Amino acid sequence: MGQYYNPAILADNKTTVKKWVYSHDFGNGLKLMEHSYIGNNFVTAFESLILNNPQRVVWAGDYADICKKRKTNVYDRCLDSKQLEATNAIDEFINNTSVRDTRFIINHSKKEFVDKNKVAEIKGWEGAKIHPLPLLTCEGNGRGGGDFRGNNKYVGTWARDIISVSANKPTGKFVEIYPNFKE
Repeated sequence: MGQYYNPAILADNKTTVKKWVYSHDFGNGLKLMEHSYIGNNFVTAFESLILNNPQRVVWAGDYADICKKRKTNVYDRCLDSKQLEATNAIDEFINNTSVRDTRFIINHSKKEFVDKNKVAEIKGWEGAKIHPLPLLTCEGNGRGGGDFRGNNKYVGTWARDIISVSANKPTGKFVEIYPNFKE
């Protein structure tokens, strides 16, 4: 069976969902590799939530482990009342050209960043590139159809960390990483 994902912004306790975005509202599939591409409108809409606004992020899979001291995982706690209105998100990313121009994904918890301009193209798919944000922040990958199948030590390592996107390279003691996701 296929695993479905909801990207979510979490509270500081790392389990309470503050906001989440539903892929079908943007004409995208729920499976991780159905929407994890640079330039995808669904991922771009989510990026608008963290544009120069560091938040706890998780791409929550429905097959992910249950949270400690809870009976559900994050995916199960993505309630309708916390869902981002699709029309607002669409307007925000269409009207905010700086979202489309963001080049850096920044992990403030680990002091790491990724430059999306350095992501390699997918062989056989001219111009297509796997977007690092969903894969770096996913929980439950490898447990269902449509998951990322490449061998990569970075998958899920940023889940629930404080993440932002920016047009500007972070300053200070940040280290650039090169996840180079390939299937």
